[in-house]
Amino acid sequence: MLLVWDAPNMDMGLGAILGGRPTAAHRPRFDALGRWLLSRTADVSGTTPASDGPIEPEATVFTNIVPGSAEVVRPWVDALRNVGYAVFAKPKLADDTDVDSDMLDHIELRRHTVGLAGVVVASADGQAFREPLVEIAAEGVPVTVIGFREHASWALTSEELEFVDLEDIPGVFREPLPRIGLDSLPDDGAWLTPFRPLSALLR
Repeated sequence: MLLVWDAPNMDMGLGAILGGRPTAAHRPRFDALGRWLLSRTADVSGTTPASDGPIEPEATVFTNIVPGSAEVVRPWVDALRNVGYAVFAKPKLADDTDVDSDMLDHIELRRHTVGLAGVVVASADGQAFREPLVEIAAEGVPVTVIGFREHASWALTSEELEFVDLEDIPGVFREPLPRIGLDSLPDDGAWLTPFRPLSALLR
């Protein structure tokens, strides 16, 4: 049961919802995500013949490391590894350096070696992932996309893929995200605060 987490993409999606960098209350808790994956693995194991052997969960976070930021990022990477995640870290050498191809290569490697009982991809990048994931789902492998409903309509509306909003996974966020979308306004209206102060125009 393979989980791959697209850290640059998920960070960007969370930043767009928050209108800035997340505080501790709005950083995803990877231990809660890990417990969710273990539960998901147990559910799939319960429907698989014992002769196929036990289903092992595996989770990897894929991330870019901007040169000079290693000291800042190291505690986060160490914390992930301490919880049980593998981390694939790639230097951010250019604006278009991303980890999408590395994630897809890893999925393919697991698919053609140990085999996949299920795939969970945390990313809103439909351009990179939609077709390969639909192809895997067509083989009968359950495929889940984790993301934010505001940014992953390609997965939300797909008949082949299951979509799980990250905030719906128990315990991932300590506090609710400030999500008021134009398509889900309360009847009495809502204040949408600015993403940055007006004085930023003078800078």
